[in-house]
Amino acid sequence: MKSEPGWSNLRIFVSRDFLRYLGPGFIVTVGFIDPGNWATNVAGGSEFGYALLWVITLATLMLILFQGMSARLGIVTGHSLAYNVKRRFARPWVGVFGGSVVVACIATDVAELLGGALGFRLLFGMPLMAGAVITMVLKIGLVITGRYRHLERVVVIFIAIIAACYLVELALVKPDWALAARGAFVPHVDKASIAVAIGMLGAVLMPHNIYLHSNVILSRVEPGDEESRRRLISYEKGDTAIAMGLGWMVNCAMVVVAAAVFFRHGVSVASLDQASSTLEPLAGSLARLLFGIGLLLAGLGSSFTSAMAEVNVLTAYLGRPEDPRTKFYRIGLFVLALPALAIVASGVDSYKILIFSQVALSIQLPLTIAPLIVLTSDRRLMGEFASRTTERVLAIAAGLVVTAMNVLFLYNLAGGSF
Repeated sequence: MKSEPGWSNLRIFVSRDFLRYLGPGFIVTVGFIDPGNWATNVAGGSEFGYALLWVITLATLMLILFQGMSARLGIVTGHSLAYNVKRRFARPWVGVFGGSVVVACIATDVAELLGGALGFRLLFGMPLMAGAVITMVLKIGLVITGRYRHLERVVVIFIAIIAACYLVELALVKPDWALAARGAFVPHVDKASIAVAIGMLGAVLMPHNIYLHSNVILSRVEPGDEESRRRLISYEKGDTAIAMGLGWMVNCAMVVVAAAVFFRHGVSVASLDQASSTLEPLAGSLARLLFGIGLLLAGLGSSFTSAMAEVNVLTAYLGRPEDPRTKFYRIGLFVLALPALAIVASGVDSYKILIFSQVALSIQLPLTIAPLIVLTSDRRLMGEFASRTTERVLAIAAGLVVTAMNVLFLYNLAGGSF
């Protein structure tokens, strides 16, 4: 039996074929630099300084593991995670897994629509509802009319601009890099910070993104032998590592900027509007402009990746084709956007909704991680590409960490203490 592809052959990652392959990981990455991340990261940095940076580091390492497993499942089986869950598990479990992830997708959609709407308001003074409608129309249009390769190019451009905005902001705010380095690798959480930590975790480890990777990877899968699969899995590892690494840097930059500007000056942040306006006297008008541009692009970019994820999950769990050209797919895309639009229209506190939408994602995560581990460990399904002992142990451990943090949060929410 040949060994599973690893990192030993570095020539793979400078080849033209690999460079042409790049893309699926970036589709996933824009999902975890979305407006929900902005809200939780601003909250984490402004309230607790650099102390919760370790959550971003831990969550990104977990993300690389789970995204790799999801993509490999798609490559080997030629089908998405949702399709495989529907085929593998009994109907009650399919209902639990599918129903909970659709709810999580809607929670994500709320964050994306709000982010795009807030971006339009910050930059152009547009009413929140008008910005949300424009964001919804743009995302539906992009998903229906754009092929994956075109979407990938748009996403890469968005990520590059967002990253550039934060690089400039880091230069403007002059953070304490020693404290930031400590916060990034030394875990600390208490009763006061557990809700924000859980939100940050869910904002990175988004369940719909785990489903999405197994689907978008199918645009790269072609009929072939085990050697071609092995090569594709190697490409996927490189693509995932590069894209997720960039996502880690952008998320850390969000926390660092918030800590350096708001926590340092004792400023309490209650909304992203306030965060933007408060940036100006503390870090200059350019920082506020960059904040608005980045938030708008994050909302637009992540809105169409979340739309792809939720409609792909719905169609697969209902046994319908995961094809944007079908009428059912297009109707589902529109219908699934309506609950999020209704929540935005209700006038609820957008900042709190952004944070708690990410908490909802964290609570659902174990129900995505569990079937993923079962499927990728099944040798009848995966053959020689089934998860080995080390990967299974790491995945189970990561799932237990997520579950423990969720239990801790719910215990604290119920009035417990620790």
